[in-house]
Amino acid sequence: MCIPALAILTIATVLTAASARAQTYDPNYPVCLQTYGIGGGGIACGYTSLAQCAQSASGRAAQCISNPYFASAPVRAPYRRHRPVY
Repeated sequence: MCIPALAILTIATVLTAASARAQTYDPNYPVCLQTYGIGGGGIACGYTSLAQCAQSASGRAAQCISNPYFASAPVRAPYRRHRPVY
């Protein structure tokens, strides 16, 4: 009796759990526009500069933020010259 009740409780919990939202940050752009509204807000990453984003945010309930997931060019280690072995 206990096992079927536990199984039903587990299934009910899984079915009623809220789904997770996908990542909204695009790693290809360094600046995102975060909008606010009565029904909720959103984040749109598609700007290459803060000035470009600020023009889109002008007159709206929005702000420009830097993208925390921006995949910039990889940093290369400086060239090291090895000393010859004598």
